[in-house]
Amino acid sequence: LKARLGPSSFIATGRPPTLQKPIMVETKKDDKKAEKKDEKKEAEDEEKKEAEKKILKRDVVVHPIVLLSVVDHYSRVAKGTTKRVVGTLLGEVDDFKLHITNAFAVPFEEDPRDPQVWFLDHNFHEQMFSMFKKVNQKERVVGWYTTGPKIKPSDIAIHELYRRYCPEPVMIVMDVLPKEEGLPMEAYYSIQEETADQVFKRTFMHVESTVGASEPEEVGVEHLLRDIKNASASTLAVRVGDKISALKALTVRLKDISVYLNAVVAGKLPLNKEIIYQLQEIFNLLPDQDSEELVRSFAMETNDMMLALYLGGMLRSTVALHNLINNKIKNKKLKDQKGDDAKKAKEEKKDGDKKDDKDDDKSKDKDKDKAKVKKDDK
Repeated sequence: LKARLGPSSFIATGRPPTLQKPIMVETKKDDKKAEKKDEKKEAEDEEKKEAEKKILKRDVVVHPIVLLSVVDHYSRVAKGTTKRVVGTLLGEVDDFKLHITNAFAVPFEEDPRDPQVWFLDHNFHEQMFSMFKKVNQKERVVGWYTTGPKIKPSDIAIHELYRRYCPEPVMIVMDVLPKEEGLPMEAYYSIQEETADQVFKRTFMHVESTVGASEPEEVGVEHLLRDIKNASASTLAVRVGDKISALKALTVRLKDISVYLNAVVAGKLPLNKEIIYQLQEIFNLLPDQDSEELVRSFAMETNDMMLALYLGGMLRSTVALHNLINNKIKNKKLKDQKGDDAKKAKEEKKDGDKKDDKDDDKSKDKDKDKAKVKKDDK
């Protein structure tokens, strides 16, 4: 080889080319191992995301009877105190939504000094559920409720207790004494969270919740609200009040969004891409206020509404004046009739008095004639 290649070739390369092959094989093996690890991590992350998405798709629908049951439980047990009440939620899955249709109270006590010391009567819960099951077979245990009004450290342990009766229970936190307008409840599921020491622990994840009712429940709620609503208020006043309350709720939500964005900009909170995407979608749905067509359409709509209000006001004032004139004419006729009746009564009285006087004169004349006849007879 030295004779063919020459000594300079070995000096330039330093090593025979065959000695570099095992090093390349080792690096390839390491790369394959790293790629496999990355693929496993990506697969685990995708599974976690899919599991979270499955949980997020579960919309919680709370029926009015549940709200009434929770308020009744709180007013009977813990009204005027700092205690909270706990109960069981019953429901069923319909149209890929979790409908919470019923609830019942469960005896619960906790130490105000140590939040980890608590007692829940699960025997009472089992007995009550067996009785409810006899009435309605479709309803099953779907979770539990608490009047927090916020999440407490012992809620994870209570949630784990309810996992015996339901694989994925939902926790509803009710604010019995709400200070702000809006839905007085929040729904949570428990998920596993991976910590730095590779130990999984449970934590709560917020999900969307709404209030829904069937037709019979709507009728019952309307009957209950009759005592609350002002019957003298017109439909227009009720609509205006609803619009005002909706605008107040909107201002509260916008303030929350502003606080969250300021905290993200300041670095106090991490960036949540899903929230940002939803905000971007909201801004995309907003109309272009600088468009001439939009301004013209808004002006035309406003003018039409104001014209309708003006015509309505004119008609109401015309009808009111017409009724006022008719009322005055009617009152004048009644006064005239009363005057005529009074005159007739006076004339009738005078005629009666004259008749009485004539009768008296006739009786006096008769008496005189009788006296004369007696004298003549004597």
